[in-house]
Amino acid sequence: MPNESYLADLELVVPNLHRRYTGVTATNRMVAPRLAKLFRARWLGSNAPDGIARLRLVDLLRLWRRQHPLIWHARRNSEMIWGVVLRALGWPLKLVFTSAAQRHHSWITRWLIEQMDAIIATSDHSAGYLKRAATVIPHGVDTDIYAPAADRAAAFAESGLPGRYAIGCFGRVRAQKGSDVFVDAMCALLPHYGDFTAVLVGAVVPEQMAFASELRRKIESAGLAARIVMTGELAIEEVQRWYQRLTIYAFTSRNEGFGLTLIEAMAAGSALVAARAGAAELVVEDGVTGVLVPSGDVDALVAALEPLMCDPQAATAMGARARERVLGEFSLVAEAKRIAAVYRTLI
Repeated sequence: MPNESYLADLELVVPNLHRRYTGVTATNRMVAPRLAKLFRARWLGSNAPDGIARLRLVDLLRLWRRQHPLIWHARRNSEMIWGVVLRALGWPLKLVFTSAAQRHHSWITRWLIEQMDAIIATSDHSAGYLKRAATVIPHGVDTDIYAPAADRAAAFAESGLPGRYAIGCFGRVRAQKGSDVFVDAMCALLPHYGDFTAVLVGAVVPEQMAFASELRRKIESAGLAARIVMTGELAIEEVQRWYQRLTIYAFTSRNEGFGLTLIEAMAAGSALVAARAGAAELVVEDGVTGVLVPSGDVDALVAALEPLMCDPQAATAMGARARERVLGEFSLVAEAKRIAAVYRTLI
């Protein structure tokens, strides 16, 4: 039961006003507990992570017209709207918005952005679509949770799937994520590389059932139903375990805000072949910590994956370099410290 003195000292509210678990929710859940170590913070909404206290609606009401400013860090339009409304009604909010989108914003989003006290962009590319100054802070990843398995071969063996090596593509099964590009590439490659099994990890939402059914038809027509596996939605702990089973990760998005799976896979020590979408060009050193290919290009994906499938040891070495890059540039600790610096300019 929260006490009034704690609420009086509160400095940060982290709203998550969307019930469905999304990439935005995932990034929010990871960094919020780190921010809670730096500020007196509470989480408002669904999917609260461990490491940060909850704020109930009744607690939010108690903060009306208090003296000291309070950071409200939005990551969606709905959260910006609530922040603007609450401030207009007397809550002493300083409004921050993180933008990952790499597209032109709608008029309502542009208007909301203008009401913010500070803007964070997850990449220079995202910042380029904003009509005002932004602080560029890339997403980070928890390198303790997303870490290589002690024994990758044993981790893969526990899956019960055929072969010795796994190649994966994670995210909701849909065209925007390039799930079809991945399946087409696997249909071309797997008949020649019997030691590999491919896995698509991610939910199929109702509106994408027809798309997913067409992918399954392609897989069955290729005779690869046992070697191209669609897991459906998994608990986050099982997703993390799947990263540890991969030798190669394929990031196939056609467009993306940031693409957190890039750094999750790299942190887990997977070799990376990435479409030039989201933050891929920021994160990947082409030919060193991964290989960059054009978005939506099946032939280019096949050409980039095949040398790594031919030489799993080379893939393992690339994965080790990828993890070192994440440790140096894209850790969760670094992200939280950079966000904290933005907050301090406001409070």
